[in-house]
Amino acid sequence: MIKHFKLLIEKYNISWRFTKFLFVGALNTIFGYSVFALFNFLNFHYTLSTLLATIIGVLFNFKTTGVIVFKNGNNRLLLRFVSIYTLMYLITILELKMFVLLNLTNMYVNYAIVLLPNAMISYFLMKRTVFIK
Repeated sequence: MIKHFKLLIEKYNISWRFTKFLFVGALNTIFGYSVFALFNFLNFHYTLSTLLATIIGVLFNFKTTGVIVFKNGNNRLLLRFVSIYTLMYLITILELKMFVLLNLTNMYVNYAIVLLPNAMISYFLMKRTVFIK
């Protein structure tokens, strides 16, 4: 099954690594979104909910992304990984603030909207600065 899927991916000239990143990212996103939703449900401010989801998510994501996607579980890369997540946190907060300024205040929807574009940015940054081959 995986071989057939991999052939389909190659047929359309999509990187297998990027495909794995998206699948692992989906797992990480479900985990991170659940943490965010929990804190948001508990009436934490969206900046704090996002911060806590990011911190907890980093611990979960470092190994899944490093080992499964980039085949590198080197703990010495954690500082760079955290730096990328810090940048992604700031980008996400700015995006969410733009939604607030536009009176779009459903943070569940707003957070979901920024997930895919931010995943693409994150992949590029991880590939270029953290898990360099």
